[in-house]
Amino acid sequence: MKRWELAILIGLILAIFTGSMSGFAAQCETVREDTIRLHILANSDSDADQALKLKVRDAVLREGADLFGAAPDKRGAVELARSNTGRIAEIAERTLRENGCGDPVEVQVVNMYFATRQYGDVVMPAGHYDAVRILIGEGKGHNWWCVMFPPMCLPAAESRGTREAALAEGGLIPAEPEYKVKFAVVEAYEALKERLEKLFSGECSPAVSSAKQNQQSAAEPK
Repeated sequence: MKRWELAILIGLILAIFTGSMSGFAAQCETVREDTIRLHILANSDSDADQALKLKVRDAVLREGADLFGAAPDKRGAVELARSNTGRIAEIAERTLRENGCGDPVEVQVVNMYFATRQYGDVVMPAGHYDAVRILIGEGKGHNWWCVMFPPMCLPAAESRGTREAALAEGGLIPAEPEYKVKFAVVEAYEALKERLEKLFSGECSPAVSSAKQNQQSAAEPK
């Protein structure tokens, strides 16, 4: 398919999407704009590397809780994350060394694509999110993720009242049956938009895009 044909196709899809689901799409966009995700990639899928990933998770959530729990808003949380990537990397590296692992750690604040995922009693719609990304070693193992802002996976959010307040603050969408079809439509649209944007930007050919998509799918949480 030629690029002008793809442009017409996505224009038609966009017209249908915005016409029939504009309200829900706007709600999903609000979730993406108001949320920061924590994304930890293990070195590999071996039992040992997966166990280390969870140890890094626990240490970062425990020792880095003040980085996000004290943030007044999403913008403040992003700024704190960017200014503390070194601290987060230090926590992760120390945890690995204490457990006999010499793998390097890379911490980035990125904007990246996520598929639809349920987290507790809410669903995170597909699309691009700001995320704190912790890459352990080669980062070829299954990942673990949660919602860092609003602080839903921090120790401070363990009580029901605090968790409900975080839900309300982030405008998150509850995991209820009536939303399933809408989430599926949003994911199909966002996945197509992601692929077409890469094609139009010249980042990859359709074959390369497919390979990257397969690699990303292999790295999704178990």
